[in-house]
Amino acid sequence: MSDINRELRSHDLTPGDVSRRAGVAISALHFYEREGLIESIRTAGNQRRYHRDVLRRVAFIRVSQSVGISLADIRAALATLPEGRTPTKADWARLSGGWRAELETRIAQLQKLRDTLDDCIGCGCLSMRSCALANPGDVLEQYGDGPVRLMGRG
Repeated sequence: MSDINRELRSHDLTPGDVSRRAGVAISALHFYEREGLIESIRTAGNQRRYHRDVLRRVAFIRVSQSVGISLADIRAALATLPEGRTPTKADWARLSGGWRAELETRIAQLQKLRDTLDDCIGCGCLSMRSCALANPGDVLEQYGDGPVRLMGRG
């Protein structure tokens, strides 16, 4: 084995190492890898090893998920980085800025739901006695299924 290979192996992390340091289950790492969010290399014995920069990628994924960003959107964001590079602070600012409008919409929906939760869930379903007053004749039906008031359609 060359010195370069020895050096690379000494800096790589096992799935258990990444799991402990990133605060995620090993199964989550395997899932993230299947989803194309992180990558591993294999040892001669076919064991996974991760470069240390995977810790930052996992942190990026976890923070993004914690604010409600879908894995598909996270994958798309990470795909914009050159050669699968680990996100930097500048990358986070750019990518999270792109999600700002979506997050503001969600926040407004949650605030609206919180403020009307005692009265109505905003669905227009006529399942509650007060819906007959707020939505006589089920006029909200024309705006589609689901919580049309909450979604800002009615």
